[in-house]
Amino acid sequence: MEIKNRILLAATELFTRNGIRSVSMDDIATHLSMSKKTLYKWFDNKDQIVEGVMRQHLNQTQGECEVLIGKAPSAIGEWFGMLDWIRSQFAGIHPSIFHDLKKYYPASWQLWLEHKNHYILAQIITNLRRGMSEGLYRADLDVEVLARLRLSQIELAFNENVFPPQTFDPQRVIVTAQEHFMLGVATLEGHRLINKFRQVTDEV
Repeated sequence: MEIKNRILLAATELFTRNGIRSVSMDDIATHLSMSKKTLYKWFDNKDQIVEGVMRQHLNQTQGECEVLIGKAPSAIGEWFGMLDWIRSQFAGIHPSIFHDLKKYYPASWQLWLEHKNHYILAQIITNLRRGMSEGLYRADLDVEVLARLRLSQIELAFNENVFPPQTFDPQRVIVTAQEHFMLGVATLEGHRLINKFRQVTDEV
């Protein structure tokens, strides 16, 4: 398993830096100073490596999110902690990586969709309800609709027709959309806390 994990870590590094489609099995073997015969002993093809990388990545990010949520002092603190985490996640990621996944690796893309439509959706719903109970979000929110609206914003960030990656960094789009969403659901008290996190002086 140690060799398998080394392969997945090396593939993650190459995919992140160069995009998925441009990285070959030869590239991965060379990066590891490993023979292709050894590489194929653990993975039959590149599709399996991509899927392995995706599973490992989703497990890791889910664990990191759980820690972040557990430490957050409030629902809004949770959102801002998530924004910092998103910035670190997207730093240095090749802009084609999501396009490559969706177009050429459907099994791995499906893993992402399942993660998004179940885990991420559940976390958004929990956050909205937490914020309402804390008096930071409006009491009249339609949680089920807004949670799915927020979820669609995440996927929209990777829509090349709406936000061409040559012009719009997905990180920039996600952060902008999340801040806009927070301001839309927040109470006056919530707005004050958001401005405190953003280091913005409240308007009188």
